[in-house]
Parts: sequence; structure tokens; C-alpha cells
Amino acid sequence: MKNNFLMPVLLIMIILSSFNCSKKMGSENVLLSDFNTIRNVVPFDKISIDDYLPAVDSLIKLTRLEIDEILANRDEPDFVNTIEALDRCGERLNRVSIIFFNLVGANTSDTMQQLAQQISPMLTEFQNDVFLNDKLFDKVRTVCQKKDQYNLNPEQQMLLDETYQSFIRQGANLNEEDKKKFREITTELSRLTLIFDDNVLNETNAFQLHITDEKDLAGLPENAVEAAALTARSKDLDGWIFTLQYPSYLPFMQYADNRDLREQMYKAYSSKGFHGNERDNRKNIKRITELRLQLANILGYETYADYVLERRMAENMQRVNAFLDELLDASMPFAKKEYNEVQEYAKSLGADFQLMRWDWAYYSEKLKKEKFNVDDEMTRPYFQLENVQKGIFELASTLYGITFKKNSKIPVYHPEVTAYEIFDRDGSFLAVLYTDFFPRDSKQGGAWATTYRNQFKIDGQNIRPHASMVFNFTKPTETKPSLLTFDQVTTFLHEFGHALHAVFSDCTYSGLSSFNVYWDFVELPSQIMENFAEQKEWLDKIAVHYKTGEPIPDTLLDNIIESRNFQSGYSFVRQITFGLNDMAWHSITSPVEVPVEVFEREAIASTELFPPVEDCLISTQFSHIFSGGYAAGYYSYKWAEVLEADAFSLFKENGVFDQATAQSFRDNILSKGATEHPLELYKRFRGREPKIDALLENRGLVEEKI
Repeated sequence: MKNNFLMPVLLIMIILSSFNCSKKMGSENVLLSDFNTIRNVVPFDKISIDDYLPAVDSLIKLTRLEIDEILANRDEPDFVNTIEALDRCGERLNRVSIIFFNLVGANTSDTMQQLAQQISPMLTEFQNDVFLNDKLFDKVRTVCQKKDQYNLNPEQQMLLDETYQSFIRQGANLNEEDKKKFREITTELSRLTLIFDDNVLNETNAFQLHITDEKDLAGLPENAVEAAALTARSKDLDGWIFTLQYPSYLPFMQYADNRDLREQMYKAYSSKGFHGNERDNRKNIKRITELRLQLANILGYETYADYVLERRMAENMQRVNAFLDELLDASMPFAKKEYNEVQEYAKSLGADFQLMRWDWAYYSEKLKKEKFNVDDEMTRPYFQLENVQKGIFELASTLYGITFKKNSKIPVYHPEVTAYEIFDRDGSFLAVLYTDFFPRDSKQGGAWATTYRNQFKIDGQNIRPHASMVFNFTKPTETKPSLLTFDQVTTFLHEFGHALHAVFSDCTYSGLSSFNVYWDFVELPSQIMENFAEQKEWLDKIAVHYKTGEPIPDTLLDNIIESRNFQSGYSFVRQITFGLNDMAWHSITSPVEVPVEVFEREAIASTELFPPVEDCLISTQFSHIFSGGYAAGYYSYKWAEVLEADAFSLFKENGVFDQATAQSFRDNILSKGATEHPLELYKRFRGREPKIDALLENRGLVEEKI
């Protein structure tokens, strides 16, 4: 994501509470001072919620003065006094904005959400003032026209190109009438995308399944029942409460024998933002996509997807659609077989009905156990969170020689958050890393990585990053520690890969550092780490029974690895469904007139395996594309899977724990940010362009590939 305020891109996902701290205003506002803290970290313990608005207001004014200095410089515009100066200015405003919006996602409150509705338009207005400033753009354009005179290195050339393109793509070439409209569109979009996210979170928190009859718990594992009882007690209720937070929702769907309750849970989960109430997102979707289309048209593009994909590896809609179609052709025959297999299996257990979506996880889990003698509840006792974390940190030490040191003196934004210092092989400081593991009402769902400070270099100093990983893992109960499913172990590895992208960054300019890369390249570092979840040598080190201390049995370990491609066709089709839905919404050439549910069903018809369920939609809760950074970009998950499967094949050729291969990946990918085109970085690591073959082979989707 782009953390440089003057060179934004749509956010991964994702940024994102309030604190009971002493009130500080005016000159005492801690956000307006240098952070006198360990490693210059955010002083979360000293920030008051009342600090944010005056800080943003003051820092916008300060950054305007920095812009005025660039404009007042009478020297001939050049790379240093214009392009570098733009990259440097607004650093404090950028940092405070990042802190605020990170916390809106990770530890929010009604007050924070209301505050976001004030701050976001302020930032949008200021951003427009910068990019729509004719005199400033004239300076940037002058430098761009004379770039051959400056003998720029590749990183400087990339910064110049990104700066110039950012101005163009943010309306610098528009006439005054269109600039005014551009301002109106971007301001409204900043408001609506926040509302969309707030609605999803509030809808998630609004539902609870309160069970008082113990027979309705049939089939559920002890861990899920105990967690539900704990939730009920926290709300001063008897019985058991299941919520739409994933650690509660998923086990219920996998194991609850009561089909009616599974249906109730599924419909509650899948109808978020689709209830005709004040949190309904259908109007927001139509307006957001209409505004994005207007923005694209003003800038000279036929569709919003055309606008977005111009600055992506995929380059255009035709290539994305061809890519998704190729994957769908390869995976759909397998997905249909898998659906039929589960349907027949369910019938063998007495199910005399057509399989519906609320049946899928339940019967799939039973089938998986029968075929491979493995399920989440068999493996969960061996994946204690603390052991998994220790194993992942040790894996990074093995590959890259880095070490982690917990530092309880570093302030954190919530008692459940832990801070670590990371040191390089030679003992030098690399980064701060925050971990935030468990769900709460104040946190968005899912998992993500972000930064509180990007890496950059200035005045001979290498300013090191502060990264954060946020999860929604199963919470500890009164009798058990946090025990992860195998999928959660994989998720941990995924977000840790993102974090390493920030940790190893070694760039000069903040706007190009860390994961500020093309959106369809950003998932490569994260997804390549997922491969280690399938390495027996590594699993054997982390998987120890939380009660007995016994290592995981070899047979169970073998079964985990053997089952890795279980229903991979279905999984592929599910992701392609999201990608096609995204591309449909962002390739419109006129506002959508039909109901949202009709539009969505037409968009994903080629991927459907189940009968449609009335009042259930993907779009009304699809935060990735309507409030995050994945608009016209959700395909990038699969795009990056092609890259990571091909890249990891080199690890397998040289040995998956080979330090030389890991060092090459660090040197050519992780440390480079966006300093060069991602395809050039990839080829430098792999020795050639990526091929799709490794992905299809790894996922067992080769036999029927057309």
C-alpha cells in the first residue's frame, strides 16, 4: 500500500479505536511532536482520541507550507527540488493519517468511526489541492520532459514516473470544470467507502445465535462450545452464543448437526449489508461504482477497470478476463466432480436433499476426515498459537538469519497486542513488528498486514519500518490456549510474508518502499510463505500437543500434507467467483440500473455450483473492492499464486530452506519495493518470466486442463 500521502494508491486491504488516555490539546498534542519513544514508535499510551482531528488539521496546514516552499523555489525545476521534495513533504501528516486509519480497522469505536467521516474528506480535499495545482504540475512535467539530463538511477526514474503518473491519474490535466467534478467525486467516494466498511462491521456485530438448549450443540467440538459459553457469559447470558466472527462462525458451519441452525447462521453471514435497514449497502454499491465510472470517464478511460489496470502487471481488462477464464476452464471440471462427490457422500449419510451452501462445510469436513483421516479438530491441539509463532519466527531466522526480541516497553494500542524488535544477521536493528491475534467487536474481520511507518532513507539515515500483523484467530478459553486450525497456520504465514516485505525494505524513497508495489505483485511475498505450511520438516518442529507435549504423529502429518489439494477445484472456483464479480462491477460503461442481486448473479453465473439463496450476496459485504484496495484487482490473488508457485519451484530445486535462494528472494524482491518494474524484479530472481504450469500442477489441476 502507498503510505506516502502525496503518492497514494487504493489501500490491501484494509486500514484501520479509541484509547482511554489523558487529553492533550494544542501544543501538547503528542501527535504534533517528535515521538520520544523506543525506536521512535507510536506513543499509543499517550494519544487521546481528541488529538486526531486537531493534529490532522494542523499537519495539513504544515504540509501546505511545505508545498508552498517547493512552488516558491525559483531555481529551474529538477529531480531534487521537485520530485524528491514532493516525496519528502507531508511525512508527518502521512504518519498520523496511517496511525488513525490503521486503528479504525484494528480497534475502532463509534467515536472513531464518526471521526473518520470528518478526517477522510479533509485529507481528500488536501490531496486534490496538491494534484490539481497547475503550478506544481508544471514543475513535475518540466522535470519529466528533461529526465534524460539528470542521469537518474532506476529507483529515481521510477519515482519520477510514479510522481508524474500520479498527477495525471489524479486529474492534473483536466480543465477547470472537470477538476471541480473530480473533487466532488473523490470527496463523495471517501465518505461512501468508509460507510460501506462501517456497515459491514456493524452488521457483523449485530447478529448472535443464542442457544439455550444443549441438544442444539450436537456435533460441535468442545473447543467451539467452550468459546460460545465464554461469549455468552461475557454478555451476562446463560447458554451459548455464536457470532459471525470467523473463529465462531466456521466451526459451527463445519460441525453443527442442526441443519436449520446452520442455515440460519449462513444466511446471517451472507446477507450482511442486505437487510433493507440503515446498514444496507446496495445503494452504496451502486453509487460507488457510478462515481468510479465517472472518475474514469473524466480521465479519459472507458471503464474504471481500464483506469486501474493501466498501472498493474496485467495491464488491461482483456488480459485479466483471459487469465480468469483460463483458470476457470482448468478448475471447473474438478469443482463439479468435488461437488458431486460431496452430494453423493451426503446421500450416503441419509441426506435426502440437494446440497446447499450451508451444507458444504459440514459434509466436506466429514468427507475429508473419511478420506484422509484428518480434520481441523484432530490437528488443532497440535497448533498452539505460541508454538506456531515461535516456529514462524525460527523459520525466518533459518532463511534470513534474523532474530526477534519481545519488548514490553514499546507502547501498544490494545492489551492483546505485543511488540517485537527484529534484528538482522549482523545484529543491526531492522524493524518493529506488532502482533494482534484475536477478534473483538472493535476489529474488522479477516487478517491483514500494514505499517505504522514505512522504511526510507534521508540525510544518510536508514529509517527502519514499523510493521503490524492483525488476525482474528481463535481466542484462548478458560481451559485451553489459543489453538489454530491448519488454515489459520497458513494465514499466519501469509501475513508474515507481507510483514517481511516491509521489514526487509531497503529503498531511498518512502513512496516506493515496502509493499508499495503494483497490486498484482503485492501478494507474492505473502503467498510464497504459505508453501512452508506443506513442508513436513517445518511442521514437525511446530506441531506439539498442547497438553501432552507429544509431537504430532507422522501419520497425521502425512495426512495433512496429502490432503492439501482436497477440493482445490472448488477453492479455485470460489476465488474466481470473487474476481469475476469484481471485474463486472468495475467494467460497467453506464450506471447499473438492475438490482444489485441481479447484477451479481449474472456476473458469477459461470462459476455457480449451488442453487442461489435469496437475500444472500457477496457484493454487499465485499469490503476488499468497495472499501479496500482491490477494486478491479481481486484477480491479483490468483495472479500472485502463479508467481509464487513458479517462484517456490526454485526453492524446491535448491532446497526449500536454502539460504542462498532466500537471500536472492530478499535481495531481488523483498528489499526492492517498487524501485523497478515488478516483472524485471521477478525475472532477476527466477531467471525467466513466470509460467502457470507450476500452480496447476501443485494444486492437482493438470489432468483435465483444456
